Amino acid sequence: MDSLYLYKPSHVLPAVFAVLVGVSLMLHIYQNFRYRFWRVNFWMFWGGTIFTTGWILRCVSSSYPSNLNIYIAQTVFIYAGPPIFSAAEYNQLGRLMYYLPMHAPFNPGRTVTFFIHLGATVEGLTAAGASLFATAHGANDMQQHVTGDRLISVALALQAAIECIFIAMVGLMHYRCARAGTLPRNVRQLCIMLYGTSTFVLIRCIARAIESFETETTTTCNSICRAVLFHEWFLYVFEAAPMVFYTYWINIVHPGRLLPSDKRRYLDPDGVTERMGPMWADTRSLWMKIADPLDIGGAITGNSNSEAFWMRPSDWEVAPGGSFSEGTATNVRSKSASGTATPEELLSGSRSGAMEVQLSA
Repeated sequence: MDSLYLYKPSHVLPAVFAVLVGVSLMLHIYQNFRYRFWRVNFWMFWGGTIFTTGWILRCVSSSYPSNLNIYIAQTVFIYAGPPIFSAAEYNQLGRLMYYLPMHAPFNPGRTVTFFIHLGATVEGLTAAGASLFATAHGANDMQQHVTGDRLISVALALQAAIECIFIAMVGLMHYRCARAGTLPRNVRQLCIMLYGTSTFVLIRCIARAIESFETETTTTCNSICRAVLFHEWFLYVFEAAPMVFYTYWINIVHPGRLLPSDKRRYLDPDGVTERMGPMWADTRSLWMKIADPLDIGGAITGNSNSEAFWMRPSDWEVAPGGSFSEGTATNVRSKSASGTATPEELLSGSRSGAMEVQLSA
């Protein structure tokens, strides 16, 4: 039977990237246990699992290039990984907002929920479009091919827009900290990491959008179309490589080293002391919360309806174990007289974190 690829697929490169993403996945699992950061970084585990599976299937597909089922599966899994990775960023931004409530423009919990729901929409469109695209490629169904391409294009445009909004919110937090004269090293490192990883996602979105646009609208295949359709390097340079850099960057600058795992812990306006506060409290009526869940009206007018609990530092106890802003605190469970935490305690923490991941960052 004829190959479903328009080129001879490499057997080696999918295996190389499967190993690279798989190693990063193992590191994320280790660090999430070490720093007890599953509630925030669960999506790095899930996205890594999906993305690694995609490259393993790609490796198998390269040996059976005429097998439609394997071809469809590898296409869907490779497309589905990056939007899931982005969800980890949203949780990290939410945890940063809990850590710096005085600089957060919106309710941290609802902000994360907003981004997660948009991300789920991107994921659904991506999976549906990739499935239709891959199936049409094998069945030579032109209409189905166009429909799949359009769904992917919409998903890519939406994800790019979300990333731009995300970068703007990180930039706003960064700016407010700098303006207040309280930009500790841990916050600066996290912001730089989020700028960088979001840039990799945008590079991937732009490249995939070019691919989708060229394959959908070009009647005679030009040089860009040929580079996309007839050369495998485009996939590895603009899809695989940016996402590998993305996952390793978050491993190197792991947010579990920079932010507390307990979202009640916040940084005092003095930029040094950390306290255990009541978290975000929305003082508006129920119908106002429903009508404007993010309190956008308050953000526009500058009259936030959240309780400014950080203005009453004497009401809240100082957090134990030093300060993340000074690099003297850690999420690693401290040793006691009986030794370190048991594996059962760590596993229990990861299970509860996975259940609460969407709303807790």
